[in-house]
Amino acid sequence: MPGPAELFQAVLLGFVEGLTEFLPVSSTAHLLIAEQVLGFSPPGEVFPIVIQFGAILSVVAVYWRKFFGVLFGLPSDPKARRFALGVLIAFLPAAVAGALLHGFIKDVLFNPAVSVWVIAVSLILGGLLILVLERVAPKPRYMDGDNLPFGKCLQIGLCQCLAILPGVSRSGATILGGELLGVDRKAAAEFTFYLAVPTMLGASVLDVYKSWDHLDSSAAIVIGVGFVVSFAVAYVVVKTFIGFVGRYGLKPFGWYRIAAGSVLLLAAFAMRG
Repeated sequence: MPGPAELFQAVLLGFVEGLTEFLPVSSTAHLLIAEQVLGFSPPGEVFPIVIQFGAILSVVAVYWRKFFGVLFGLPSDPKARRFALGVLIAFLPAAVAGALLHGFIKDVLFNPAVSVWVIAVSLILGGLLILVLERVAPKPRYMDGDNLPFGKCLQIGLCQCLAILPGVSRSGATILGGELLGVDRKAAAEFTFYLAVPTMLGASVLDVYKSWDHLDSSAAIVIGVGFVVSFAVAYVVVKTFIGFVGRYGLKPFGWYRIAAGSVLLLAAFAMRG
């Protein structure tokens, strides 16, 4: 049975994950740093991935009519089949890259000795790219996130592969990538929500399978607490994010990334010295 301190840490980390999963600030980066600050050791090393899936399920809760309509419409509705195929096409690049690079991602990119430096640099560079690329993004030609051309779905899926690097936001990469491809910002944000479901489901299943022998009832309780908190917080974020992005764009997050990455880089240099 986990102690109160471990459960409290799970709550805090679930809150961090739920708050940051759909913001273009990299939830993975925030989770890794928060875990190091709290001295939290993820049960079976699957805690971050599974609570991320808790956040992703909030998308299903918010868009449940859409998902159920597609699910039950697959046998007879061409629009439902087209939507599902578009999401599947976008999902495939990350699925292939994640399966091929799983060991490298876990052992190298998420190694605490390396990840802090990678995260700091990725946050800063990502922030600069947001500020620059949003200014040069073409006028949107594709306004419906439910009905993107398959070629655009594949290109957005390739953009998602950049999020393999800690500090590169999955939502930021797909939304900004979509904008550069001529997709309306709100449409790109909605498509990002849809794409998150199979992506994080696949990552969760793969990580649980590879770490099954390390899981026990205590680990399951800690993961469950983080999962529930992440779901609840992310639900609020999903309900408000598209409206915020449609009004203010990604620039506020670009400035935040630069500031957070700079602070983290200075802290890393100070600890090294």
